[in-house]
Amino acid sequence: MGEVTRVGGAWRETEIVLSSSADLADAYTAVDVWADFTHDSGLTLRRPAFYDGGRTWRVRFSSPLPHGRWQWTSAASLDDPGLRGVSGVVEVEPGGAAANRFQRHGFWTMSPGGRSLVHADGTPAILVADTAWALPWRATEEQARLYAADRHAKGFNAVLLMSVQPDMRAVGPRDRQADEGFGVAFEDLPTGHINHLDPAYFQYLDRLLDILAEHEIVPVLQPVFQGFGWKGLDVAGTVVPPGEYARYCRYLVARYGARPAVYLVGADGSGREPQIPAGGAEVHAWDCYAQPTGIHYRPHGDNRAWQDAGWLDFQWCQTGHTGEHVPERVADMWRNTPVKAVANGEPTYEQTRSAANAAGWWQGHEAWSNLCAGGTMGVVYGAANIWQWRLHEDEPGQAPYFLAPAGGWRDSLGFEGSTYVGLLGRILDGLPTTDMEPDWQTFISPRTLRVPGRLHIVYQERGGPLRPVREDGLPLAYRVVDPRTGDVLATGRRSPGEPIEDDRHTARIVIFHEDEPVS
Repeated sequence: MGEVTRVGGAWRETEIVLSSSADLADAYTAVDVWADFTHDSGLTLRRPAFYDGGRTWRVRFSSPLPHGRWQWTSAASLDDPGLRGVSGVVEVEPGGAAANRFQRHGFWTMSPGGRSLVHADGTPAILVADTAWALPWRATEEQARLYAADRHAKGFNAVLLMSVQPDMRAVGPRDRQADEGFGVAFEDLPTGHINHLDPAYFQYLDRLLDILAEHEIVPVLQPVFQGFGWKGLDVAGTVVPPGEYARYCRYLVARYGARPAVYLVGADGSGREPQIPAGGAEVHAWDCYAQPTGIHYRPHGDNRAWQDAGWLDFQWCQTGHTGEHVPERVADMWRNTPVKAVANGEPTYEQTRSAANAAGWWQGHEAWSNLCAGGTMGVVYGAANIWQWRLHEDEPGQAPYFLAPAGGWRDSLGFEGSTYVGLLGRILDGLPTTDMEPDWQTFISPRTLRVPGRLHIVYQERGGPLRPVREDGLPLAYRVVDPRTGDVLATGRRSPGEPIEDDRHTARIVIFHEDEPVS
């Protein structure tokens, strides 16, 4: 039967260690290892293994079922007794109530209609993401803990990450605390290849992502960037051979796919780069938990590459860096078919180039506008100096176009706009948001979202009376929320046709919903 590993409850990551019987040349590139897990019920899941240096391979697994026995057997592309035919058991025992949301409800996957996120048990979810692209290869554990605590407290539940430093011509010390320093994941990335993997880099990244997981922040993992990158110094994401890109996508699924994750297989390009379908198909083939996979585009992309691909779950636009509100980009994407979930993956970074650019409530209005335009997968925020992980105000080497006028990443944590974006998730938490869609028929002019008969969300940019012109499916119970504070300003139950009055004439959210939210 082999070794027995006991786990207390569903959705808890466990790790199995395999050791090859001899040193293997080119272990990362030339050897494939995986394990099949079969539950007492007959359910079978396949998890890829990842190479972790020396003779060590690891398989990470989480049971989607709350109890029972999983028997597993390893397989490999070469006949090595330490890698092929090894077996064991994962015994899942009933666990106590989990504090972590993803252990209570399971990982994110796509909703039945493909418009939004749900947990594995069907609980609705809205992505509220920050943009800290450079954290994996610049942040220390202490810094990551400070960052995660701040973002969790504000309501963020995800973060966009470049999994490796992508600029082929970037140079600097291998010291995360030194000016222009960064960790190196692949020794050959400066040549446009990703074959010589450094396990120590990913062992450090494990610890950073552990910190995010403790704070219920899901990593949105981008393999190798296709756009500007860190310093705009010739990114490898458009140069790496598609086969190497796909192998690395599989590695990410193996190493981080037994915990909550989102896979961003394309970022900041046209979406039609050959690396993207290669990576997307590989993720789809190896991710037994069906976690979300998609593309994030450059500002002038048409935002619809591979729209009919079976591996594609979402499309994210980018509206640039100049402080323009462009929710019509999101609305345009909503109309694409086949249906894919939509978000604005990169609005203007707060305080890019000036303290006034996209600052303060600009970010709150941007988030609610994009959500109501059809970006029902969720919202994304970014702050200048955080995405580059600028260590301090005088650190050299960054493109001035993207910098805030003062400070480093720690200072940018306090930018006012992040509070408003984080509050969106808190305001909507527990509501039946699954597959909500824009609605223009129930009221005359405001931005609204609707789940017929269950939920109606109204964003009034300047407040004012709210009178329904159609009652079909509109709940009678309501509450009014201040999107700047999250405070509930009023609750009530109206009569059909009765308006919701307003004497403040500032931004407000009106939520029509019959049931109490549940966590």
